Parts: sequence; C-alpha cells; structure tokens
Amino acid sequence: MTSDLHARHQELSDLIQRHRREYYLDDAPTIPDADFDALMIQLRQMETDHPELITADSATQQVGPSPDTLFTPVTHPSQMLSLDDAFSLDQVRAWLSRVVSSVSEEALAADGYMCELKIDGLAMDLVYVDGVLVQAGTRGDGRVGEDVMANIATIAAIPSRLKGQAAGMVEVRGEVFMPLAGFAELNRRLIEQGKKPFANPRNAAAGSIRLKDPAVTASRPLTFLCHGIGLTDTVMDTLEQTYEQFAAWGLPVSDRRRVVHTMDEIVDYIDQLGQDRPHLSHEIDGAVIKVNSIRLQDQLGATVRVPRWAVAYKFPPVEVTTKLIDIQVAVGRTGRVTPYAVMTPVVVAGSTVEMATLHNAGEVRRKGVLIGDTVILRKAGDVIPEVLGPVVADRVGTERAFVMPTHCPECGAELAPEKIGDADLRCPNTASCPAQVRERLIHLASRQGLDIEGLGEKAVRAIVDGRLIGDEGDLFSLTAEALATQPLFRKAQKTGGPVLSKTGAKILEQIQAAKSRPFERFLVALSIRHVGRGVAPVIAAAYPTIEGLRAADPEQLAQVDGVGPVLAASIHEWFEVDWHRRIVDKWLAAGAMSPAEAGGDEPVDLPATLTGLTVVVTGSIPGFDRDQANQAVVSHGGRAAGSVSKKTSVVVAGDGAGSKLDKANTLGVPVIDASQFVALLAGGLAAVTPAE
Repeated sequence: MTSDLHARHQELSDLIQRHRREYYLDDAPTIPDADFDALMIQLRQMETDHPELITADSATQQVGPSPDTLFTPVTHPSQMLSLDDAFSLDQVRAWLSRVVSSVSEEALAADGYMCELKIDGLAMDLVYVDGVLVQAGTRGDGRVGEDVMANIATIAAIPSRLKGQAAGMVEVRGEVFMPLAGFAELNRRLIEQGKKPFANPRNAAAGSIRLKDPAVTASRPLTFLCHGIGLTDTVMDTLEQTYEQFAAWGLPVSDRRRVVHTMDEIVDYIDQLGQDRPHLSHEIDGAVIKVNSIRLQDQLGATVRVPRWAVAYKFPPVEVTTKLIDIQVAVGRTGRVTPYAVMTPVVVAGSTVEMATLHNAGEVRRKGVLIGDTVILRKAGDVIPEVLGPVVADRVGTERAFVMPTHCPECGAELAPEKIGDADLRCPNTASCPAQVRERLIHLASRQGLDIEGLGEKAVRAIVDGRLIGDEGDLFSLTAEALATQPLFRKAQKTGGPVLSKTGAKILEQIQAAKSRPFERFLVALSIRHVGRGVAPVIAAAYPTIEGLRAADPEQLAQVDGVGPVLAASIHEWFEVDWHRRIVDKWLAAGAMSPAEAGGDEPVDLPATLTGLTVVVTGSIPGFDRDQANQAVVSHGGRAAGSVSKKTSVVVAGDGAGSKLDKANTLGVPVIDASQFVALLAGGLAAVTPAE
C-alpha cells in the first residue's frame, strides 16, 4: 500500500472531522449535508477496499467530535450512537435483508419495524431519576457530551418532572428543534436588531441550546420530540410500548410514527412522508426505520458507531452547491423589482433548479454573495429555491458585486421605494409597464383568478409584447384577427392571410368563457392588494356587483365581517386610481361580470346555518374545489378564512391537510372530517361531531 493512499485517507478523515466540528460544535457548517455525506461515502469505500486503513482515529469509527470546553462535560449513562445512512430504497432493502438473516424472521414479523421521522435538529440525552430531570447533555462524541441542563429547562415541551409512577432511572433520547414558523420569526427579529440571521432551523436550534444565558434560550421557539431510550429501570418490550409510556409520563412523542411489518409498508411510509414533507411544521431530512422489539435490538447489537437494528433513509439533498452565473432583476405585477440568482443548473430535492429569488438589494448584501461565487442553495420547505450564502473559500478573485439598476429594465421608468424606508424598489409605471401588465395577466388567468386555460407565460408574453392589448382591460376585446398576427397563435400556410391556429382559437374561447366566472373570481383577478381567494367570497357576498363595491365607502366596507379597516382602505384606494376604473369599465363594456350575472346591488339574504362562524377549509374536500368550498361557507352565512387562529370556529380537514390542521390541534380548535362538510353546511356546528 502506497504512502499516497495513507496520506489521502488521513486527509479525508481530517476533513470530515473538521466539518463535524463546524456542524456539531460551531453550528456553522461550510458545506451542505449532501457534500458531507459524499465525503463519508468516499471514506467508507476507501476503507472497504483497503481494510488495513481503518484505525480508531478514522472518522468512520467515531460518532461525533469531542465536546466543546464552553460547557461542563457530562457522561451519558449509555453510549449515544449515530445511524447508518441509506440513500436509496435498495440500500434500505439491503439493511432489512441483513437484519432478517441475523435474527428470527418469525420474531421480527410479530413486532415489526418502527418507522418515524428523521428530525433535523440537535440530538439530546435526558436522564430522569424517580421522575425528576437530573441531567441533559448533547451527544458530543457519543459517550461524553455538553451539560446544557440550564438551557434545556427553558423548553416547555420537556417536563422537569414526569407524570405518574416513574421509579428508578430512565434515559430518554430525542431531538431539540425549531419549527419553521418560529425560525422565520426569530430571523426576522435578528435582522431588525442588525444581527446575523441563522442559515437554517437546525443551526438555530443548536446555537440556541449553546447560549451562555438561559434567559435568551428561553426566548427562542424551541421544542422537543423523543425518538429512543437508553438505560432504564422500567422494562419495555417494544419501541411502540416505550413511546406509549413516554406519552403517559408527559414526554412529547411524534404522532407520525408507524409500526409496519413488510418492506412494501416501509416504502409506503417513506413515499407518504415525502409527499407530506413540504407541509410539516418543522424540517426533516428523512425517515428512520428501527426493529421494534427491544429484545431483538439487543440481539442484533451495534458496531463501534451505529446500531445494526436501525437505518436512516435520507431524502435527496435540500442543500447543494452551484455556481452563481449572474444576478438579474424581475418586475412583478405590483411594480416591485426583485433581484434573482441565475445559476448553473443543479438538482436539489429531486428537481433541477437554475434560478432563485434574492428578494431585494439589501438581501443580496446581507447574504454576501458575489456574481461568480460558488453558492449554497437549498429548497425552503422543499418548494422554494433559496440561496443561503457564498462558499468564500472557493473565491478566485474574479467575482464582482451586484449593482441594483436605477431604472426599470422593461419600460425605463426611474425606480423608487413606494414609501420612505421601504427595502424594495418599484417601477412607478404601474398602468403600462409591459412587465407589470404581463404579470397581472398571468395572475388574472391563474386558477385562483379567472382560470383561463392556455393563457400562461408564453402566451401572455406574445400578447403583450406583440402590443395586442394595452392593459388587462383589453383582454375581453381580443379578436381572432389580432391573435393571428402573432406566430404563436397562427397556422403555418404558404398563401393567404394569417389564420388562427387551434391553440389560438382555444385561448380565445377560454377568454370568452371567463366572462361569466363568479364575481369573487373577478375580485381576485383585479389584483387589489390583500384581496385573495380566501376573502374574495366574503366581499362578493356582501357586495355582489362591481358597481355596489365601487360605491361603498371605507366605513361601510369595514363593517363586513372578515374585511376590517386595512382591507377596506385597500379596496377603496384601488378604485380611486383612474386606470383601475378604466379596466372595470372595459370589462363591463365587453360583457364580463355584468349585473345580470352577479345579481342586484343589495347584499344577498343568505342562509343562516353558519352565521357568526369562521370556517377554515384545508386539504381535499369531495365534491368541492377550494373556491367552491369557501363559497359554500359564505353562502351559508359563515366567514371562509385562509388561516387558523384562536377565533376560528371549526377546521374542515380533508386528505392532504397539513400545517393548518397541526395549528388547529395546537390551539384546540374543533376539527371535522371532510365527509362532514355537507352536514356542517346544512345544520351548522350542532350537526357535526368534532374529531377526537
């Protein structure tokens, strides 16, 4: 074996240990999780090919870095191990095959496997003696961690004393983490105070636990979930029994765990978790599968670093690195000018990303990114691409700073903030800036607006850039002859004048059909600030014609339940703008949202089954789309709200209900199943039974 191989092995092991210290002790990782995983895979493969390289100092033989000297060291009653990672279902199958071949298949079939969330937080070891919390430590190197008892005592989810009878010692394993909503609020406060925000919720949780002042930790929105047990004087047969006992003692356990018995059921759990992941209230990076029987866990044992009875399936990475090629700006439908990153395409969380918003010039400066940087990219909630910051160590000196333009790149108008102190610059040419007209048309044609099939970005660009219309008011006056002047909408033919293609004819047909959409859809389509699909049915029920709404003063509007003074002022101010009124007049002249379709000028005499109730509909409701469900609530006298609060009367939860259902359960708001929605409409709250 060459000295070069030894040197490469030592270099790779040292690099991994450095990144572990940055991640676990400094709470400031310099590479994405996916890059760290790749380094570990490379080191393990090297040691598989050359077993003689394995030493006690190798990164593959250690759980984590030694604890920091900032906190007093604390020894765990039993070693806290790491987990073997699986990056594919085939690797999970291989783990399962090893387990089955090592113990009785019949015994495994009896108690099955525990599937649970792999929460992206800070691992914690809690020790209770006779029901009283006496020790709390970070994982550290697995045997010795940091004593963070004072800070752990500030977390409301962790009881200082267990309920009921808890004689002797019990060592509880779990994860301290920060919910996404709390993380966003914390970063907002830090930015307001001129402090550096956290890169992600995991760093925020770890940094909050390692603060010297417990009072500051207490101000952070931390929580905790149990995910295992160490030494205990209480006999437990299975993990499921353990978690049930934890819950009885008042310890928080996840309601998303599931006991399964086959590989197919493990795959189903992982698939469902992947679908639910964007809707969870906190971050996860995978699923953990464990042998449920504690007796079989003991029989399977562990390596020096990981238990053989558990494996962690990791989702595709949500953080990767890529090259920032350029920073350009986009003009939105309200005139806001937003910088966005143009990057070398990269796969993150299962999809290819090449652009990500940078919000405003101040955010570009705060993140410290330069054009030409290697940047860390993540998907916030696995949906929205976000540039976290630069990899400064990769700079070569040719990078350059972004300069925010002073004039609109679309129409040339001078940019300015809407009011003094605003972080955003806006294009003041709201009526005719081509970019703003395009964005308003795209919004108008969207599903929450007038739902005009085929009128997407490409078609809108052809219509606006071809000057077929001046603004959205001209939409319903479009003709076949005008559309056929654009190559996108005309047939290719050798002789004769332009002839409209099937695509063009279909769009024209959809535009004409949109004239008779329900009035609340037009309210959304008008791009009135604060008027969305949730409140539009409320406004339309009180003022079912555009003439009646236009004539209402702010005081009258504010009296409508669910509107209030801010929204009332926004509606009134919208109608004060000349070109806004011209759009309405053009639509009426073209036969759209006519009084004959909408009804009279007076508020409708509504059924009273939901009068005084605020209803939130979330998830899939059989027989209704979201707009129809909200309209049904309003038509029966209720208020259809878009978010859950203490004032919510009831939440209707269908398949796919996510964070709104979680919040309802947290606040104690009554929840009914989607199958009871019709009964609610017919008989009000008295006719339904809230779920346990």
